Amino acid sequence: MTPHFTIDAFHRGRFHLVQPKGGGHRSGMDAMLLAALVAGEGPLSVADLGAGAGAAGLAVASRIEGARVLLVERSPAMAGYARKSLALPENRHLADRVSILEADVALTGRARLAAGLEDEVHDHVIMNPPFNDASDRRTPDALKAEAHAKEDGLFERWIRTAGAIMKPGGQLSLIARPESIAEIVDACGRRFGGIEITALHPRPGESAVRILVTAVKGSRARLLLRAPLVMHEDDSHRFSAFVDDLNNGRAAYPRQGAVRGKAPAP
Repeated sequence: MTPHFTIDAFHRGRFHLVQPKGGGHRSGMDAMLLAALVAGEGPLSVADLGAGAGAAGLAVASRIEGARVLLVERSPAMAGYARKSLALPENRHLADRVSILEADVALTGRARLAAGLEDEVHDHVIMNPPFNDASDRRTPDALKAEAHAKEDGLFERWIRTAGAIMKPGGQLSLIARPESIAEIVDACGRRFGGIEITALHPRPGESAVRILVTAVKGSRARLLLRAPLVMHEDDSHRFSAFVDDLNNGRAAYPRQGAVRGKAPAP
């Protein structure tokens, strides 16, 4: 019988991911770039909201030995793939630092706490939320549609939860489409400041296809537009050296305002 999943190597084989085959969301470079936004050493607590099979969270754990990662996913099917990933012998070195929570990121108040999303416990919260318009790229695959189709007010709900579960001075990181900039900045509101945005371009002269966004809980620093990242060299399909390092867990993409972006002292 043909298996309904694949086992894929990331970070040049340093961790493996069980993913749905022929349906559902399959992770790739977006997840690796998101993970690269988490910089630092030593003990870190990281929550990956809408984690899917766990690619971004596992990538953080793979690169930062002191990171403990919580994968938050509401789909039992996708959470099941994450559990299969943690059970792989190839991931034995990560399994004791990664946990899985089946919960809806949009929960609020007591319902959120009862689901296991506790207040002010994480140093970093990362997210790769669904960012296709609900009318775009319709698919009969319900699991894929749930992972890709953006609902109205999604960024507000997800970023609100990120602010609740994050320590003061903690970092929010996300990847999205460029057209979502205004919605993301609005959702950060007074919860987050020091917003830094990097546009990701396929090649020189081509329009951006993604944005990388970070912000700091409680910061009063101003918004910063960083120099763009260009994925491919000229007309080739070869990644630039730095993007290839980000994609394979050999480098991080730290905030430019890492010092001045901290929350003000009480």
